[in-house]
Amino acid sequence: MAESTGKKTSAQQQELDSGKEAAMAAYQNMLEAQQHFRQAAEAAGLDLKQDAMKQLLKGKDKADELGHEVERYVHDKPLATIGIAFFAGLLVSRLLSRH
Repeated sequence: MAESTGKKTSAQQQELDSGKEAAMAAYQNMLEAQQHFRQAAEAAGLDLKQDAMKQLLKGKDKADELGHEVERYVHDKPLATIGIAFFAGLLVSRLLSRH
C-alpha cells in the first residue's frame, strides 16, 4: 500500500512539474509576444510621425504660397483690398454684436 501511495505521489509530482514547465513556457511566450508588440507599436509610431511631418511640411508650403498670392493681390489692387477689409470688419462686428 505504501508503494501505491508513493507511486501516486510521484505521479502527482510529475504532473505538477510538467504543469509548472508548461506555465513557464507560456509565460516566456507571452513575454516574447509583448516585446514583439512593443517593437511593432514603436515602428508604427515612427511611421505616423513621419507621415504627420510630411503633411505639416505640405501645409506650410501651401500656406506660404497662399500668403504670396495675397501679397500680390494687395499690391496689385490696394483699393479692392481696403474695401474687402472694411466689409469683413463690418460683418464680424455685426456677428459679434448679436447676442
